[in-house]
This record gives sequence, C-alpha cells and structure tokens, in this order.
Amino acid sequence: MEFTINQIAAIIHGEVDGNGNEKVSTIEKIQEAKEGAITFLANPKYESFIYSCNASAVIVGQDFKPDKPLKTTLIKVADPYSSFTVLLDEYDKITKYSKVGVEDPSYISSNTEVGENIYRGAFSYIGSNVKIGNNVKIYPHTFVGDNVTIGDNCIFYSGVKIYAETVIGNNCVIHSGAVIGSDGFGFAPQDDETYKKIPQLGKVVIRDNVEIGANTVIDRATLGKTLIDDGVKLDNLVQIAHNVEIGANTVMASQVGISGSTKFGKNCVLAGQVGVVGHIEIGNRVTLAAKTGLAKSIKKEGSVKFGYPAMDHKDYLKCHAVFRNLPELRERVNDLEKKVLNLPAN
Repeated sequence: MEFTINQIAAIIHGEVDGNGNEKVSTIEKIQEAKEGAITFLANPKYESFIYSCNASAVIVGQDFKPDKPLKTTLIKVADPYSSFTVLLDEYDKITKYSKVGVEDPSYISSNTEVGENIYRGAFSYIGSNVKIGNNVKIYPHTFVGDNVTIGDNCIFYSGVKIYAETVIGNNCVIHSGAVIGSDGFGFAPQDDETYKKIPQLGKVVIRDNVEIGANTVIDRATLGKTLIDDGVKLDNLVQIAHNVEIGANTVMASQVGISGSTKFGKNCVLAGQVGVVGHIEIGNRVTLAAKTGLAKSIKKEGSVKFGYPAMDHKDYLKCHAVFRNLPELRERVNDLEKKVLNLPAN
C-alpha cells in the first residue's frame, strides 16, 4: 500500500519541504529507515540519524533547521510525536480493516445475521442465532458460539473463543487465544469432601472500544453478567472471574487476577501481577502498584496502594525504608542484647 508524501502531509496537516510526489509504503524507526519509508524526529538526541538514514520522508517540528545536507523530504508539523501517532493510527486502521471476504473452509449457521464488509478466515466457526455488525474481521480458527451479539468494527484475531450468549459492543479488539464467556470457578463443597459444580448461567457483556490481550480469560457470570465497560484495556494473561464489573477506561497489565463479584470504578490502573479478592468494591481512579494484593474495599477516589497486604503509598514507602535497614537494625539489637546480658548484677 503506497501513499505520496503530499497525501501523508494532508492527513497530519503538515508542510512538505522537498519532493512531495515521492511514494511511501512503510513506517520505520529513524535509526533503521530505508528508502520508501517514513519516520519522525521528536527527540533532539536522535537528530544525528536524520543525516544518515535513507527514509523517503521524516516528520519534524516546524522550527527544525538541519545542520547538514539532507537526503530526505521533510514534513514539518507543530508536534512531530503527536502527528506520527496520528499517522500510525490511520495506518493501523487501513491494514486491520482491509481484509474482506470468506475463506474456505469455514462454517456459519444459516440463521445468523451478518453485516457488510465482513472477513471470515479459514476454519472459523459461527454458531446459531448470532448477530454480527458491519466491518467485523474474524480471523482463522476463531470460534463464536450461539446467541452471541457483536457490534461494528470489531477484530477477533486467530484462535479467539467467544462462548454462547456473550455481548460485544463496537470497535472492540480481541487478541489471539483470549477466551470470553468460559464458566466461572463455582464449586460447592459436599459432605463427602467432594465438590459439586454450580452451573454458570449468566453471560459476559463487553461494551464499546475495549481491547483484550492474548490469552486473557473473562468468565461468564453465575447469574446476571460479567461486565467490561467502555474503553477498558486488558493486557495479555489477565483473569477476570465471574460477575466481576470493570468500570470504564480501566487498564490492567499482564497477570492481573480479579476474583468473583468484585466491582471496579472508572479509570482505575492495575499494574502487573496484582491480585484482588472477591466480593469487594474499588472506587474511581484507584491505582494498584505491581504485585499488590488487595483484600478489602477501597472507597476513596484516587487512592494509590502498594504491597501485600495492600497499604497506602506513603505508608508503604515508610515500611520499605525500615525493611531496607533491617540488617543494620538487627546488628544494633544484637549488640544491645549483649551489653544488657553482660551488665553486672546488683
């Protein structure tokens, strides 16, 4: 896919300094950019590369003045980093949504409703009474169970599994290996010390603009729904248990685990390997640092928690300062103990 430099400049509202008719077909880092590529220069520490790279075009600031002759065409903008981000976003949309059509072999039930500009990859399976919106891309080896509803502009990468009854909104991206709607972990202990499975009869509801990482699992509710609200971003290898509710624009890094029936507010941030017990509530804009273990509710908006068990950021830093000094403190206690034991008797 090729674009002229003039076309790219129009997208990012830039001014061309050089040959605007030259064509660009790829995006690369300034250190490695070759002919036919476009790149950007936002940080002055990388300026040396603009004189040695072979990029066809470089996005630079409006005030950029080269110290040496250049081999490349410049696109001058107010903010090179933001403009390059816009370009990446447009390129991403074009490449992701360009696939259209049906590959064989694949299966779709006769009573399923499908929108326009659909892509269905080889060996994909779509069950009964499914409703799929426009411009949805379903990559090979993806499974979509019965009675699933999918909005517009969604992408399901290879190997995604969508269990029955799941509801997915618009503009959602689900990466390879993710499982949506598997049974929640519900087992009742019996008198004979065995466990009886509790049927999981609810569903998963994912709203708009959600992205779910590879090999992440979201369990269906026992009754009612597990809810992933608008704009939530889940990294790879995240576990969301049954009846959990994740508030809008919350982000979770890899290996986070959320136990059943816990509710999160909006705009929360969970770093890697956070663990949260079940049946608690977390308010808006709460941050849980990496490896935090949360065992009780947090109602205060904007709280920042560290450690296990979780504690306030300032308290954690005080405790950590003491912990770092434990070897020295131990020696001092031992010295004091020796002195006390050696005191003469009265």
